[in-house]
Amino acid sequence: MPSSPSVQLYTVRDAVSADLQGAVARIAEIGFTKVEPYSFVERADEFEKAFADSGVTAPSGHAPVIDSDEPEKAFAAAVQLGIGTVIDPFIPSDRWQTADDARAIADRVNELQVLAAASGLRFGYHNHQWEFANQVEGRPVYDFFLERLNDDVVLEIDTFWSTVGGMDTPALLRSLGDRVQFLHVKDGKISGDIATALPSSESALEVPDALAAAFKNQTPAGQGDVDVAAVLAAAPHALRVVEFDDYAKDVFDGVAESFAWLQENDA
Repeated sequence: MPSSPSVQLYTVRDAVSADLQGAVARIAEIGFTKVEPYSFVERADEFEKAFADSGVTAPSGHAPVIDSDEPEKAFAAAVQLGIGTVIDPFIPSDRWQTADDARAIADRVNELQVLAAASGLRFGYHNHQWEFANQVEGRPVYDFFLERLNDDVVLEIDTFWSTVGGMDTPALLRSLGDRVQFLHVKDGKISGDIATALPSSESALEVPDALAAAFKNQTPAGQGDVDVAAVLAAAPHALRVVEFDDYAKDVFDGVAESFAWLQENDA
C-alpha cells in the first residue's frame, strides 16, 4: 500500500495567510488526506471549516505550548479540530546549552503530557539541528532530554535537521523505536557551516545566512543529500509529514513532488 503522508501547513504559510480554505483545498487536490496545522489555536474555527470542506484530517498539530501560560487553550483547540497529538515545534538553541537546560525542558514536557492526557491527547516535541549539534560531555544535549523524558511523550523527528546536526538519522530512529510517532520528511543540500549556524532568536526572520541558504536549498524528497529511503525504512510505523522550511521554486509543486516520491518509494 502506498504511503498516506501528512503535510505541515507551515510549508505553504503564505497561502494559508492569504486564503486558508484555498490553501488546504490545494493540498487536498495534490492527494493529501492528512495535514499538520500550525498556529491553529487562534484560527480553530477557520481550520475546522477548511478541513471539513476539503475532507482532510489532522492527526497532529504544532503549537508553542511549552512557554505558554495557558496550554489548556491549545489542547481545547486540538480537541475541536480532531488533532490527536499536539507538538511544540521550537525551543531556541540558547536554551539547549547544558544538561540541566535539557532536563528542565523535559520536565515541562512531561507536565504538559499529563495535562494533554486529561483531554484525551498526547503531547510531543519537534527538533531542529541544535539539539544534536550542541554537545555536552561529548554527547548531543538531546540525549539528556531523552533520559529525563517520560515514555508516553511523543517525539517528532525532523529528519533533515537531525542530519544537519550531525546525526546518523536512520540509526537515531532505530534507537528511539516507537517513541517516534511522526517524521518530518524534508530533503536538501547538507554542506558548509549550516550544522553550526544557529538562529539568534525565536524569530524565523532572524537567521544566519547559512541557515537562510539551507532553507532555500531544500528540495523535494529524494532530490537532496538526506538518505530519505533509509530514514523511512528505520521508522516504518511513524507518520510521514512532508515539510519545507522554504523553497526556491513554487512550493505547491515541491510538495506535490514529495508526495509523488513517497507514493513510489515508501510502500
